[in-house]
Amino acid sequence: MSGNLLIDAGNSRVKWGVHDGRGWAARGAVPTAQANAIGSDWKSLEGIRNATASNVAGVLVAEDLQRACRERGIALAIVRSQAAQLGVTNGYREPSQLGADRWAALIGAHHAVEGHKLVVTAGTALTIDALAADGRFLGGLIVPGAALMRRSLDRGTAGLRLSEGAFADFPAATADAIATGAIDACVGAISRVAQRMHSHGCPPGRVVLSGGAAQEIAPHLPMAHAFHENLVLDGLALIARESA
Repeated sequence: MSGNLLIDAGNSRVKWGVHDGRGWAARGAVPTAQANAIGSDWKSLEGIRNATASNVAGVLVAEDLQRACRERGIALAIVRSQAAQLGVTNGYREPSQLGADRWAALIGAHHAVEGHKLVVTAGTALTIDALAADGRFLGGLIVPGAALMRRSLDRGTAGLRLSEGAFADFPAATADAIATGAIDACVGAISRVAQRMHSHGCPPGRVVLSGGAAQEIAPHLPMAHAFHENLVLDGLALIARESA
């Protein structure tokens, strides 16, 4: 097998894939809590010599990735957000403070979808990033994801226990009220950023969605959207290719 190993170490899962320049030759994921065992999934990755990773899961996970790569003779590069890269300009006052996963997702979205857009990753956290057509990252929001909102009510209140609910226009049961409220909060945050882009002269043509909870939110968005399952890995593949 040939190509680059790309790794997206997030709060809940560590996702990885091998991109050979044409497409994904292999993909996988493990819970972040089991990152120390990720090397067992790479036994078939003969011939891979380079890996590029984004890591927002902390120092211990970085050490797990470094150890797994070292054991297989793979040189690992952990990316950092830049002031500008691959046509995307970082709008943060301190560019390095932007999470590397968000930076990779912005690069992936810029090369995948034309026009002004919102780049939304729905995972443990919900990130909502405004990206102009010319590659300017204008800024964005981080809010709790829908599942984290539901869990916070279970842990932080005496009478609201976590149970499965369903979205409803007018919830008539507590579980449905919690489920609907969490989704509406996420959709509302996305809509607010879209409104701000409109007011600043760069109306988003669509939402570029990724993350494990994206499909939960997508049906309720009031604007066009496109699902990109591996947006962070797509961006990492572009970064790795530039660095080769």
